[in-house]
Amino acid sequence: MTTSPAASPAESSSTPDAATALKTAAVVYNPIKVDVAAVRASVKRHEAEAGWGPSRFYETSVDDPGGGLTARAVAEGADVVIAAGGDGTVRAVAEALRGSHAALALLPSGTGNLLARNLDLTLDHLDGSVATAFRGRDRAIDLGIVDVERENGERERFAFVVMAGIGLDAKMLANTNPKLKARVGWLAYVDAIARSLRDDNSMVIRYDLDGQGRRTMRAHTVLVGNCGLLPGNIMLLPDAAVDDGVFDIVALRPDGLLGWVQIWVKIVWENGVLRRSSVGRKIMAHSREVRTVRYSKGREIVVRLDEPQDFEMDGDSVGKAVAIKTWVDPGALTVRVPA
Repeated sequence: MTTSPAASPAESSSTPDAATALKTAAVVYNPIKVDVAAVRASVKRHEAEAGWGPSRFYETSVDDPGGGLTARAVAEGADVVIAAGGDGTVRAVAEALRGSHAALALLPSGTGNLLARNLDLTLDHLDGSVATAFRGRDRAIDLGIVDVERENGERERFAFVVMAGIGLDAKMLANTNPKLKARVGWLAYVDAIARSLRDDNSMVIRYDLDGQGRRTMRAHTVLVGNCGLLPGNIMLLPDAAVDDGVFDIVALRPDGLLGWVQIWVKIVWENGVLRRSSVGRKIMAHSREVRTVRYSKGREIVVRLDEPQDFEMDGDSVGKAVAIKTWVDPGALTVRVPA
């Protein structure tokens, strides 16, 4: 874990007494994803204009992608933690901020920016994002909490802000070439999809939704979402809301090429195009549901698998799981949004 020179005592030497203490921000940044010099300049300007004290900067590393740094920043008095990096940085910071007094501010970077998209925040606008961190308003949103059981019996607990998935989508992410993704962004997933589809990806799932009893189904992918918009303006979970206290869940169950075509029509055409207009919604009212896409809602779901499957959260592969239990923690995270 490393802390940049900006977090040194020399740069944070002005320590007002308790009666006049200024609010302060912390910037947890991925040096590979952001222009650190530009971020420092923007933060310094906006903190002064907003009447805040000097911000501290914390650089992520392989050993600490953001969670430990965020906990340290909160312990050192940060009122807002700015996550400057990709979706992995945002997830790590959000997990550490769960239930704390500090708010999360987003400085979107990288190819996904999933939470920023779902909150309808401006992408690729450094000054605007930094201004929101210091002058925005607080909005409480839900967090997804998940216990993952590994093949060796070990269990880990994580939090996610957008969605978690098991099966083909996670396998696709695991198969994504990181160097290719760095060069071409989301086009790298085309290559990953092609490699993932070579295998038989169907899996048998035993699940219990909200304690209603165990059921069994066969699917290629199960996604549990706190919100539903993906890059490319793809609306995977059209009814999901980030602050409604429930998950939206979708199981993809294609049977051959026709099944994949039905999924494409449902997600890309109906959810992404028809749903956006009154005429389109009237057309949808007369369309038939397809068995290849099954939607449901709930506050907690337990899933057990016949064999280990790839698992992902917020677009990052986190290994294989034989079982997961995930539930909603309502209003557990405060996010800064434009005033």
